[in-house]
Amino acid sequence: MAELLIARNPDPDSTLPYLLRVPTAGGLVFRTSGTWPRTKALFCYPVDLADWPAEPEIVERVPLVSCGRNGAAIDVIADRRTERRSQIVHTRARGREMVFWQSPNTRKQARPQVRTPTARAAGTDGELEIVVDSHERYAYRFAGQQVRVRKQALSCGDYGVVVEGRVVAAVERKSLSDLVSSLTNSTLRHAVAELATLPRAAVVVEERYSRVFALEYVRPAVVADGIAELAVRYPTVPIIFTETRGLAEEWTYRFLAAASTWAQDEAVIGARIPGAESALDAARTAPEPTTAQVRAWARDAGLDVPDRGRLRPEIWERYRAAH
Repeated sequence: MAELLIARNPDPDSTLPYLLRVPTAGGLVFRTSGTWPRTKALFCYPVDLADWPAEPEIVERVPLVSCGRNGAAIDVIADRRTERRSQIVHTRARGREMVFWQSPNTRKQARPQVRTPTARAAGTDGELEIVVDSHERYAYRFAGQQVRVRKQALSCGDYGVVVEGRVVAAVERKSLSDLVSSLTNSTLRHAVAELATLPRAAVVVEERYSRVFALEYVRPAVVADGIAELAVRYPTVPIIFTETRGLAEEWTYRFLAAASTWAQDEAVIGARIPGAESALDAARTAPEPTTAQVRAWARDAGLDVPDRGRLRPEIWERYRAAH
């Protein structure tokens, strides 16, 4: 069974008293300040695998159920009853790499004493079909609502609705750590730029806005400024903070249901009023190219692109610049 190893740091000059060895990617070693992120996120300093002592003074061995990379983070699930889940998050701030080890407790996520409604969203008749991006891990299930989930690749966003064969609305889901890392490395700007090409879109964050100002591993002002800049640059793509994952799922359902109803109404208006261009029609006059079209253009232009899956944001930027 794989183990997470925690040993004493033999370097007397280091301010980080422990060494953490993670059994993934051939083995990763970090200097850190604690044996588990119980009350706060622990700063980790990555070091060479050779820095792991030949005869380490082991402080704790944590048997693992799983340990694997998920985007800019490593998800660690321990084989024990308590303190099971943690995450080693890689991010960049002020031009340098920073790594933090955090657990669900260190996030101090708000748990409002509310019950989400089970009433069907206004305007929906029967089941609402929500398309979930095929790359989305641990996707919302929309349990308790009359929703039919279908998986397919989306050019942008994690959840969407389709009307008359066209994606008319999409929602990008973010945890707070995801939001911070994608803001600092600029990938969120590209994602929001793609969302802005849809008739309706939004970004939903599974956390309170106030938690931005409690961040320890990046300057809160940098994150707050990035959120504000995106709101000004792309006013048609709101960024919504919803406190918890459950509330984020509920908001996503209501938003997509309202967008589906709106798009159907717009289509009817466009058909009944000759010469009247609805908001949906305006969006159709300049349709977003499919991923396959952009991939074919990139190959003709001599750019390196994968055979399947999402394309890098810079490929989309170069396509738009060329057209």
